[in-house]
Parts: sequence; structure tokens; C-alpha cells
Amino acid sequence: MDAACSTQLIDGDGTFNVSGVDHFIKEVKLEECGLSYAVVSIMGPQSSGKSTLLNHLFGTNFREMDAFRGRSQTTKGIWIARCAGIEPCTVVMDLEGTDGRERGEDDTAFEKQSALFALAVSDIVLINMWCHDIGREQAANKPLLKTVFQVMMRLFSPRKTTLMFVIRDKTRTPLENLEPVLREDIQKIWDSVPKPQAHKETPLSDFFNVEVVALSSYEEKEEQFKEQVYNLRQRFFQSVAPGGLAGDRRGVVPANAFAFSAKQMWQVIKENKDLDLPAHKVMVATVRCEEIAHEKFASFIANENWRELEEAVHSGPVYGFGKKLSPILQSFLSEYDTEATYFEEGVRSSKKQQLQEKLLQLVQPTFQDLLGHLRSGALENFKDAFEKALNAGEGFSSSADSCALSCMSKFDKGCEEAVIEQANWDTSKTREKLQRDIEAHISSVRTEKLSELTTLYQSKLNLALSGPVEALLDGANDETWPAIRKLLKREAELAVYGLSDALSGFDMDKETRNKMLTDLEKYARCIVETKAREEAGRALMRMKDRFATIFSHDSDSMPRVWTGKEDIREITKMARSASLKLLSVMAVIRLDDELDNIEKTLTLALVNPTSNNATNRSISTIDSLASSTWEQVAPEKTLITPVQCKSLWRQFKNETEYTVTQAISAQEANRRNNNWLPPPWAILALVVLGFNEFMTLLRNPLWLLVLFVGYLVSKALWVQLNISEEFRNGALPGLLSLSTKFLPTVMNLLKKLAEEGQAPPSTNTNQTAMSSSAQSEVTTNGEISSSSSSSGSSPARSVPIDTSS
Repeated sequence: MDAACSTQLIDGDGTFNVSGVDHFIKEVKLEECGLSYAVVSIMGPQSSGKSTLLNHLFGTNFREMDAFRGRSQTTKGIWIARCAGIEPCTVVMDLEGTDGRERGEDDTAFEKQSALFALAVSDIVLINMWCHDIGREQAANKPLLKTVFQVMMRLFSPRKTTLMFVIRDKTRTPLENLEPVLREDIQKIWDSVPKPQAHKETPLSDFFNVEVVALSSYEEKEEQFKEQVYNLRQRFFQSVAPGGLAGDRRGVVPANAFAFSAKQMWQVIKENKDLDLPAHKVMVATVRCEEIAHEKFASFIANENWRELEEAVHSGPVYGFGKKLSPILQSFLSEYDTEATYFEEGVRSSKKQQLQEKLLQLVQPTFQDLLGHLRSGALENFKDAFEKALNAGEGFSSSADSCALSCMSKFDKGCEEAVIEQANWDTSKTREKLQRDIEAHISSVRTEKLSELTTLYQSKLNLALSGPVEALLDGANDETWPAIRKLLKREAELAVYGLSDALSGFDMDKETRNKMLTDLEKYARCIVETKAREEAGRALMRMKDRFATIFSHDSDSMPRVWTGKEDIREITKMARSASLKLLSVMAVIRLDDELDNIEKTLTLALVNPTSNNATNRSISTIDSLASSTWEQVAPEKTLITPVQCKSLWRQFKNETEYTVTQAISAQEANRRNNNWLPPPWAILALVVLGFNEFMTLLRNPLWLLVLFVGYLVSKALWVQLNISEEFRNGALPGLLSLSTKFLPTVMNLLKKLAEEGQAPPSTNTNQTAMSSSAQSEVTTNGEISSSSSSSGSSPARSVPIDTSS
């Protein structure tokens, strides 16, 4: 950032630099800003880093202290500069530090006057203070602010000024713990200030907006300090806009009158007689006692015994912490008393109290860490003891109570050993937290154990009900639902009894216990209903399986052979009735033993829909299936609606029709095979009409040989052409197929016969001469076999017939 030029507004003697201010206003062109400008000032103890903060925050070039030359006054009087890179135009004033040794005790009126001037002129006042000064009187500027508040109300009309307390070198104490202390101190100062009649009831908020920010150490954490300053800088952009840091301003003078207005205010402040110095004795006591307290505090921080104790607590619990730390604290407080004996008693006591509070504030985080270790250790011990007690079979409630009592007793003993003499710290909150943690763990384990028990008995119910219910519904009959009800009642009672016995050790209230048992009974019923709904979804498949079983097997469970004597119509009706019975059983849930007429309705509507004597009644019954509910049955108990039953039955009949047709076809085929002889009238006609041909054969036996040979050839062709198989698909396809195979088959047959005739005779010495007349016969596998008519034992030769054509 570009640094703007800095000018001394008021010198160390209190002289207002008129010419320098005029030159500054011209250089920064302040007169052109109108009302769009803001004034920021900073006040605080000498050498507290005010100039350094301003230079980093606003890009100014105020002179900073050289730490290597010692701590001394750097800024004298009041200096002014313009902030670099911030809009709107922002003017910053660097005030001489308060509580400086250079001015001494007799000239601190300038500090009061400059602070009052800053409050009167500025829109935003930064109060720079060390973190460890919070809660003090002089270092925290309490007397200064008290005087300024009182005089400001008498001299000036109310104007909204933002007081921003900048806490430097923030320690481990959280900001949310520091800020309430500051705000409380500011409010106390305001309440204690005597107010003129016009402002008796005026609240602090009419004069000031109070802001609190914290910054890390510039020397020890420079990067973190710069990052925090950069974030703070963003808040000064557009500060005069509504909602900005200086957005609620009253009585703002134009920029071209700033120099005149500032000069007049300084003159009024210089002439005021209420800004008197505090008593010399009190001031000396305050400064010296504070120095002694600072030395003792720094010595305590560097004390080896304390550091070892602090590191030990960070690693784990330290037993006897209070007995070890109390002597260390007392030794430093005693040293303070020895060195501050001759100073004013009130100041000495106040600073000792502040030192003790500061030491306790430093020690308290370690004490809290120790309580945390004790609490976590006690909780872990409780968990282990509780788990072991449960694993040993002890009751849940008795184990929880005994383990919790033992754990809390050990924790209380550890807290007594941790408390130090100088502090009255309350350990009840940590104890309450431990108690809550134990109760939460007990509740968690109780929930887990109850969930495990519930899951266990639910699993047992699933195992005991799912399979049997499925089997009972698969064999649906009139006793199915009574058997299911009996099964459900028995298994539910067993599960409820087992769970009730398991819950006896949990010390539960009656209402919760009854609810768990009731829920288990409902779960058992839900298992049955769920399984019934699953089986209802497979109703069509079950119906077809039952139909196929009854239709295809006899009363001895043997497969039926359709010989022609069976009454297929009656068998079909019986099988369909059994399937309808299954459909009626699966149509609704019958766990409450309520009567219904579902089976009768389905029978009248689907099996006997067209009775000759009850046509009107059948039509009415069929119409009763055109509904989504059953009479006398609640909708939630319906598994298959009447409309769905009608649809399922139609689909069932269509899909089983083929089985019936096949049975009828098989029966007719069997009948045809058994009736191979022609009718008696045909036989009589053959005898009468074929008498002459029969006599001709008797007169000429050679025709018998011709017919026999023709029979053998025809038989061979029948087998080779597989005529019965060819005509299975119809007459026309069979004739077309035979027309293509007939000639090749005949030629192949003749070829085989010729090859057999040219074969040489056998030379077996044990055989007699082959007979010249041979008989040919056709084997059942389609081969022609030639056998000798002699009494020899040579085997027949088979001639295979090629049917590839």
C-alpha cells in the first residue's frame, strides 16, 4: 500500500498546528470530499504498538518504536495522515500513548485531553490494549474513559462514535470470554458517571457503538497478525455507508470546515477544568504495583515446576494436582506482598487481586484439561465395567446403577485432589457432563440390546412361520387358515413369552414393555400376511401345478395312461374344482376366523356359470365378480379381488386347455391303435367278394410265393421310407416327401440285393453246402436278412437299406 504523508496535528506541548493542518488538507484534497469522509483515531498505552497497527491497517507511515533501543516514547502529541487505498477518504489520527514515563506523573492532563479530543472529533476510535490488561484499572484506561464520558456529555451534544477495542497479543483465552468483560466494564463506567439532567436517562448506545476485535502477537506470529489485520481493514471500506462502522453519524461538519472545527474543539478541551490528574500517591502505587505483578506473573510462567506440571496434565491425568500447584501459586503471591508492602494499601490489594485472578486465569485451562482427563477416564472405566457386568449375565439395570455409582465416586475423589487452595472453582458442570455421558451410554446400550432382542425374536418368528405358512398355503384346503391361525397363535405366544422374560432385567415401565410385546405380536401377524400376499402373487402358478398334479395322476399318485376308459370330463372338472379351492383360500386373509362365502361365489360364477335351472342366478353371480372388494371382507384383508379372480381363472383355463386337449388326443390315438381289425361287415364283404381270388391262389401255389416276396419288399420299403412318421404332419406333406424318396429308396434296395447275390459262398469245413433256395425276411430295424434253408449254423447276413434319399 502507498503510504500517505503524516502531519503533526497537535505537538507535545498542546499547540494546534494550524498551518500544518491546512497544508495536509490541501495535499489529500479533503475539501473536495464534502460529507463523504471518516475520521479514525487510536489511543492506548505507550509502546503498545499503536503506530505499527495503523501502518499495517491503513498503509500510513507513522514512526514506529525501535525495540532494539529499548521501550520509550515514539509518538509525541497527535499526528494525522490519510489512509491509503480506502474509500471514502479516511483520515487517521495517531495519539500519544498514555501512561508514559517521559511526561511523568504531573503532566498526564495531556493524555486526558488528547483522548477526549479523539472521541469528540473521530467517527471511529480504536482503543489499543494488551490482552493481559483486560480487567485492570489504569492499563485498561478505565479512569480515562470515565473522565472522558463525563466531560464529553457536558461539552458536546451526542454524536454516534464507534469504540473499537483492539485486543493485542491475544492469549489462549477465547474472544467470547474476553468481550463480555470489556462490555461490562464500559457499561459500569457509563452507569457510574454523573450525568447532567439532559442525559440522565440517555443510554450508552446513544453516544457509542462498542466493537471488540483481537489480534495475535506481531512479533511472535507475524503472518497471522498480518492476515487478521487484512481482514479488519476490509471493515473500513465504505465505513460511512448505512450499516458501516461510521454509518450512524450525527452532526458531521463538511470537509472544508474540518480544520476550523478541530481547532475549536481542542481549545474548549484545553480550557476545561474538570480534567484533573489523579492523586500522586495513587498513581505511583498503581504503576509500581503493576510492575511487580507483571514480574511475578512472568516468573510464574517461566517456573520449571509449573511447566512440568502443565506438560504432565497435557499428557494425561495428574493425581494430587491441587496439592502440587497450590504451594507454587502461594509462593509468588507472598513474594508480591513482600515487595509491595510500602505502597498504598488499596492499590496494593487491588493489584494483588488482579495478579491472583490472572494467575488463576492462566492455570484454569490446565485445570479444565485435567477435569477432562478425569471425566474421559471415568467414562471409559464405566464402559468397560458395564460391558463386563453384562457379559457376566448380570441384570441390565442393576449393572448400570452399580457401575455408574462406582464411576462417579472415583471421579469425585479425583476432583477433590485437583482443586487448588487459591481458587473456588466449581466442578459440578464437569460432573454433570460425566453424568449425562454415562446416561447417554446406558441409553445407547439399552437401545442396542433391546434392538438385538427384538431382532432375535423377529428372526425366530420368521423361521417358525414363513416356511410352514408357505407349505400350508401350497396345500390349500378347508383346514389351511385354521391351521395357520393355530400356528400363528402358538409361535407368537412363545416369542412373546421369551421376549417378556428377557426384558425383566431392563427395569422398563409397563407401557413401554407392553408396547414392545404388542409390536412383536403384530410383527408375527405381519409375517403371515406378507407371506400370504407373496403366495397370492403366485396363485396362478399354484393353480396350474395343482391342476397338473390331479389331472395327470390317479388316486395312487401314479401317472395316468390314457387307455380310453378314463372320464376326462370328470377328471378335468375335479382338477379345476381343486384349483378353484386353492384360489378361494388365497383370495383373502382369514386370521380372525370370520366367515365368508368366497368359495361359493367363485364356484357359482366360474365352475357352473350356465346352469339350465338358474340362469338368472348365474348372471347375478357373475356380476358379483365385477367388483374390487368382497362382501363381508375388509379391503386390507383382500389378497385377490373378485375382478382379479375372474381374470386369473380365464388365464388358468386358457393355459390348461392344451393339457386337456393332449389327453383327449392321446385317448383317441390309443383307441385307434387297439382297433386294427376292420369292421365285421368289411370282413364278410372280403370273404364273399374275394372267394374266386382265394380259390385261384389255392389252385396255383406259385402266386403265394410271389405275394410273399411282394410283402417282404413292401415291408422293407415301409420301414426304409418311415411312412407312419411322414404322414404324422398330414397327408399332403407326407405324399410330397414320399414322392422324392421313393425311387432312390427302390434303386438302393435293388443294388443291395444284387451285391448279396454276387457274394462268394463260405468255405467253412464244419458247414454243409448252402441251400440253393434262400428265404429273405425283413428285420425290425429296417435290414434284409438272408438265411440258408440248410441245417447249417452260419449266422444270417444283414443287408442295410439306405434311407438317406
